[in-house]
Amino acid sequence: MKYRVLLEQDEDGIFIASVPELPGCISQGKIREEAISNIKDAVLGYLISLKKHNEPIPPPITEELVEVNA
Repeated sequence: MKYRVLLEQDEDGIFIASVPELPGCISQGKIREEAISNIKDAVLGYLISLKKHNEPIPPPITEELVEVNA
């Protein structure tokens, strides 16, 4: 499964990663790659918890990028 990850850098330079389709699924890292690695672990744990509690797993979103010349 693929989920969209939003990355933001806070005022201290820490990268914050979140997954909009999985409320509360957030992680961080000192560098971008660390935040991405950590959010992968967080997503896996989130999905395992949903299965364990017989909760529905939100479907991953499909997304298209379009280019607009303004």
